Amino acid sequence: MKSENRLFTDVLIVGAGPSGLSTALHLANKLNKDNEKKRIMVIDKGQEIGSHILSGTLIKEKALKELLNEEEFKNLPIESEVISDDTIKLSPDGYSTLPFHPPYMNNIGNKIVSLSNVCIYLAKLAVEKGVEVYAGFSISDFIYEDGKIIGVKSIDTGVDKEGNKQKNFQEGTEVFAKLIILAEGSRGSLAKKVKNKFALRANSNPQLYSIGIKEKWSVKEGSIKEGEVYHTFGYPLKSEEFGGGFIYGLGDNRVELGFAIGLDYKDPTLDPHALMQIWKQHPFLKKILKGGSLTQYGAKTIPEGGWNCISKLYIDNLLIVGDSAGFVAMPALKGVHLSVTSGMCAAKTAYEALKANDFSKTKLSIYEKLIDESRIKEELYPVRNFRAVMSEGLFVGGFKFGIQLLTNGFCLLTPHMKKDSEHTQKLSQFKGKLFKDRFAGKLEHDKILTFDKDTSVFYSGTSHDEEQPIHLQIEDMEKFSQININEYGMPCQYFCPAAVYEEHIDKDGKHSLKIHAENCVHCKTCDIKTPNDAITWNPPYGGDGPQYQNM
Repeated sequence: MKSENRLFTDVLIVGAGPSGLSTALHLANKLNKDNEKKRIMVIDKGQEIGSHILSGTLIKEKALKELLNEEEFKNLPIESEVISDDTIKLSPDGYSTLPFHPPYMNNIGNKIVSLSNVCIYLAKLAVEKGVEVYAGFSISDFIYEDGKIIGVKSIDTGVDKEGNKQKNFQEGTEVFAKLIILAEGSRGSLAKKVKNKFALRANSNPQLYSIGIKEKWSVKEGSIKEGEVYHTFGYPLKSEEFGGGFIYGLGDNRVELGFAIGLDYKDPTLDPHALMQIWKQHPFLKKILKGGSLTQYGAKTIPEGGWNCISKLYIDNLLIVGDSAGFVAMPALKGVHLSVTSGMCAAKTAYEALKANDFSKTKLSIYEKLIDESRIKEELYPVRNFRAVMSEGLFVGGFKFGIQLLTNGFCLLTPHMKKDSEHTQKLSQFKGKLFKDRFAGKLEHDKILTFDKDTSVFYSGTSHDEEQPIHLQIEDMEKFSQININEYGMPCQYFCPAAVYEEHIDKDGKHSLKIHAENCVHCKTCDIKTPNDAITWNPPYGGDGPQYQNM
């Protein structure tokens, strides 16, 4: 490889979300205080910083107050402060407001933010302190030496769908670092490789995920107050399906709303995007959205398994932070403050490793100790069995969670946890009503209140170079056809929120898969929920994907 395609840095952070940027900022602060000159580099696959960042973000401010000085914190881009917070139980035609906040769900005084705007702001601060921040670089592989990771390599570009080099071929850049910190977000592709190769999950439960779908709307004046917050449960979900919705009132007659469902559901035909559209047809939502217009759309997965699902997070020369590590507090569904905290713990670990010039796993084990002494364990450990018992349904799970509140999280008869993909049942096994039968008459789209997937993707700003190799890999297409299509009915055509997977039926009635990779919003649901783990999500060219703004 040519020398101009090689870079060397002291610390490389992959991912410019809240955990990666908090790592960079806190480490830069510590080094600058000591007048130490070390190279810190942050790289992100989005076209711009923030363009792949999406969250339904009600933030707890304490972690950011610890990260930033008074002036920096004062200038954080805040949308609104929560002035009211109600939990709403929906039935098919009506609703009732709970007279209390469920445990961990009170958000009065928390702030509503656009996480993409927060990341843009944190990146600006990091650059001012000497950190190098680069957008538009997708990392595909690690570089190894003597079995240890010593660097990463970005994707080769200028390659056609068959893998042939074109005239505009450009070999990917190799980046070598003393310490690599993975901050890729939920289901990070590099973190997944590391956890598999080094058996980091040997002593943890499988991670569980939800898919969250978010829309931003401009609404009529008086539809909702700024700072007004609602969380809903019940309809359109069954009691054994985990999830619910949120509605946040913003300034300038804007509202953001989202719907999440745990990916441990059984119905192979369940469609999360359709659930969001059905949810919006409920009278409680319709009265807010009536006369309004959709302005943005997006989707992401949420690692919500909790403390017992967190793998080992360090090896020689490498740490894992944020959503890639699984730091999301349930049932509060809060992760940003924990991502920031994990970034600060990683920065302290990196600082000590740089001082000692020792990046061995023994030295980096400081990170585990810091996590255990932080708010991460303080918040996650007492609810460590929450997500496991909720897999038994709202009533049984709610009862067992009530017991856990009295026992610091201990619970007898906690269900065995398995991967989300293993919960999906074959068509012949599933005994309930299939999704389309449950919601007959509610699955049409008027493109005023409800939208089809292709229209939704338009509002995400998603685009890809369509000549590149397809970044969604199916290793054995024959096996996929035999099992995933014939036996399961091709669940990916339903759970994907972006119409990436289409079931094609030819004139002879043969069913096959057609992939519209250009639609992908990088939620990675396919990598999580596909039976037999038949689909692997890989990063496409840097800069491809959604172009989220203010999300």
